[in-house]
Amino acid sequence: MKTIVMLFVLMCGTLTAFATPSTIIWIPSVDFQAYKSFHLNIDNYSFDYKSGKAGSGTAFPTDLSLEVGILPGSVVQAEVGIDYFTPQWSPFMFNAKIGVPEGQLADWAPAIAAGIFNIGLQKDVTDYNIMYGMIGKTFPVIGRLEAGFYSGNDRLLIDPATGKADNSGVLLSWDRQIPEISENLWLAVDYQGGKSTMGALSYGFAWSFAKNVSVIFARDVFNADIPSAFTMQLDINM
Repeated sequence: MKTIVMLFVLMCGTLTAFATPSTIIWIPSVDFQAYKSFHLNIDNYSFDYKSGKAGSGTAFPTDLSLEVGILPGSVVQAEVGIDYFTPQWSPFMFNAKIGVPEGQLADWAPAIAAGIFNIGLQKDVTDYNIMYGMIGKTFPVIGRLEAGFYSGNDRLLIDPATGKADNSGVLLSWDRQIPEISENLWLAVDYQGGKSTMGALSYGFAWSFAKNVSVIFARDVFNADIPSAFTMQLDINM
């Protein structure tokens, strides 16, 4: 679902919001939009009240995003996307991803993905330009595990406590449908390393209201000393 992080300059100057390729909750995933298929995403994030903390009791701009699959065939897939943040100056951000889905290179082969997100248009304000690579593999009973690494603009991805660059780290996730309860239920946990405002542990669930419509309800607990957030993400495949 989800997901990039854009400056939340209206409130505290260092907090950001996510410009999203296909995601888990907060981090990119190894999923792709199928060729010529579109994915509409509407993401909202609101912060817990925490006395004396920047961003407390506020919210990210609403993220309206659109992803589209651009490569035919089943072996190599790719998607590109655009996000519009409202209200926000310099509201547009872009992302792209290419890779190979799970099981395409061999029956045992993991999914492989590489991409870039948070491509903003305002230099040293929204140009996070976060590059990443990931692999993912589905295991019986356990579900899907993913792992990767990211790196972005060291002038924007900083530790707010020290002001020093903290622009790279690990990407980890687990997700699984829960047919034992309902085919419509999906659980997930993901983690992005680092103490910039990109670094967070996220956990939650999604419910599919139709084959092409689902909503994620989740919590984002940031690695930096800023309030946690509640997110609700509407996903529509077209």
